[in-house]
Amino acid sequence: MEDNSDICNEVLKAMRRIIRAIDLNSKKILRKYDLTGPQLLILKDLSDNGSCPVGSLAKRISLSHATVTEIVDRLEKKGHVKRIRSQDDKRKVFVVLEEKAKSVLDQNPILIQEKFLDKYTKLPDWEQTLILSNFQKVASLMDADDMDASPMLVNTSQLTGESS
Repeated sequence: MEDNSDICNEVLKAMRRIIRAIDLNSKKILRKYDLTGPQLLILKDLSDNGSCPVGSLAKRISLSHATVTEIVDRLEKKGHVKRIRSQDDKRKVFVVLEEKAKSVLDQNPILIQEKFLDKYTKLPDWEQTLILSNFQKVASLMDADDMDASPMLVNTSQLTGESS
């Protein structure tokens, strides 16, 4: 049996591999599509669920209204989305996909959480629950119990301090 420090080091290495995988996937998406993970998530959501106001979009992807507004601003500057005022209610402004975004989505870019969820959902229920319990414990050990988090695996600098 390994001593406690060896086990601790293996846990930390596993955590680092997860962080590194998220970072590498974020960089790959940025290089290949000139989009950050959150930008791609928004485009995919709009493609799957249709145009909507920013507030509704924020709820659907579990990010703050302010964060989604900033990301939509960047997507609009890149020509991926546009804002259109509702004909029925002039107070509502909808975010709509542009052709440029559709051509990117036609290339089927994959977010790391999609890869993870595809494999995770194929596990037996007991194993899914065990993984959830262990991750919740790790979050607790890192004093991250009360932190709000989106179910999105991205480099956090891409949420508000996007470089593009």
